[in-house]
Amino acid sequence: MKLVSFIGLSVTALTLTFSTPSFADNGRRIDVDSKVVTEHKARINGERFSYTATTGTQPVWNEQGDAVATLQYTYYTRDKVDDRTKRPLVFSFNGGPGSASVWMHLAYTGPRVLKIDDEGYPVQPYGVKDNPYSILDVADIVYINPVNTGYSRVLENEKGELPSKSDQQKMFFGVNADIKYLAEWLNTFVSRNERWRSPKFLIGESYGTTRVSGLAHELQNRQWMYINGVILVSPTEIGIKREGPVEAANRLPYFAATAWYHKALSTDLQAKDLDELLPEVEQFTVNKFLPAIAKGGFLPADEKRAIIKQAAKYAGLSEKFVEQNNLDIPNNFFWKELLRERGQTVGRLDSRYLGIDKRDAGESPDYWAELTSWLHSFTPAINYYLREELNYKTDIKYNLFGNVHPWDRSGNNTGENLRLAMAQNPYLNVMIQSGYYDGATNYFDAKYTMWQLDPSGKMKDRLSFKGYRSGHMMYLRHADLESSNNDLRDFILKSLPAEGKAAKY
Repeated sequence: MKLVSFIGLSVTALTLTFSTPSFADNGRRIDVDSKVVTEHKARINGERFSYTATTGTQPVWNEQGDAVATLQYTYYTRDKVDDRTKRPLVFSFNGGPGSASVWMHLAYTGPRVLKIDDEGYPVQPYGVKDNPYSILDVADIVYINPVNTGYSRVLENEKGELPSKSDQQKMFFGVNADIKYLAEWLNTFVSRNERWRSPKFLIGESYGTTRVSGLAHELQNRQWMYINGVILVSPTEIGIKREGPVEAANRLPYFAATAWYHKALSTDLQAKDLDELLPEVEQFTVNKFLPAIAKGGFLPADEKRAIIKQAAKYAGLSEKFVEQNNLDIPNNFFWKELLRERGQTVGRLDSRYLGIDKRDAGESPDYWAELTSWLHSFTPAINYYLREELNYKTDIKYNLFGNVHPWDRSGNNTGENLRLAMAQNPYLNVMIQSGYYDGATNYFDAKYTMWQLDPSGKMKDRLSFKGYRSGHMMYLRHADLESSNNDLRDFILKSLPAEGKAAKY
């Protein structure tokens, strides 16, 4: 036992290293099965309490019982909980595929978050600060890094050889392989930590929504582990197709939100609040814009002129530009065109962010302004936090983005499997969270996915949507960090069945 002191923080750190072999990564080694425990205090949602952080690695085993990979995780538990069986447990994943769990860990639901300004921009010195809105007051949380992300790695065999690239893909790097091995890993984690009786929730962001949608079904049908809730943050299509006219039309509400934010709309539209404007654009999109695009070259000329005029007005673009694109405006064209006259581009994942290109001409931005901004603050923060606050030390490189490609995207039935998991489990609820300024997984696509998830409408009372005035990572904006965590907290508490309420229809 040793006492480690930080500025403003006293942490008791207990290091436990198991005797399983270490894994070499270009001469650097990480323990395959390890654990470091630190103790902390927090003030969250107005309540002061202590909590424990466990940072470590846990193996992934194949069917022969051999350790083929090790996953690094961080597990937060609130202290002095009388009955852990009633305490919700949240499994948190980010996406990519190939992204570490750092984003939601250090910016959304965790007890410590990035030092950034109120709109999410980096400030120096880099680091972390307390998160007064974390859901740790109501739920324990596990942040999991899939293979090749964070400190997680594929393991060598007894001959010191790594599996071939094709074998690695079959084991880890594909929609269904990813879900299968993670479900097995979660089973082991729940058993080791004696959490089988706890209510359980899955939260995933971006590609992580594909992951957790599939995991809900896999856990229930292969691991017999039933879930109380799934949260989809900035969701992908989760296997629910939205191609052709639907894909083209669904961009318009996002275009309108972005143009409104940058004050690029006409005076009458700009005078409306976003909450008033977006429902108007959504109605136009579904009732007029989508049918017009579907008619293609056989759309009557007078009708086409009216549609072009209204779509251009909502998107903050010229009528000529909309007409030249046959109503189907690619995202990259929009990011370049909207503020072209100002000599600026807008971000992909968060269109509040501005960039400057070498040439104002062209069809797409030179770089993604928002991503370069985020990497400023996330990279130093996670390396500092794990090593110096959680006392987890290794020479293995922390991969914010790991090598997982080519990714096998075939057989993606995750949306249908989530629907089936909901049908099988009356306790299971789903919430979607989206930022209005996200151009990569736009909020109206997320609504469309929710509408199509259960075409029968029999489970729509268990599906909900929340929108925020920010982008892909809505929680980077301080106001939305508070509101999104509150929405998540409410969802968790409302998804806990009443005492004695049976899981039945």
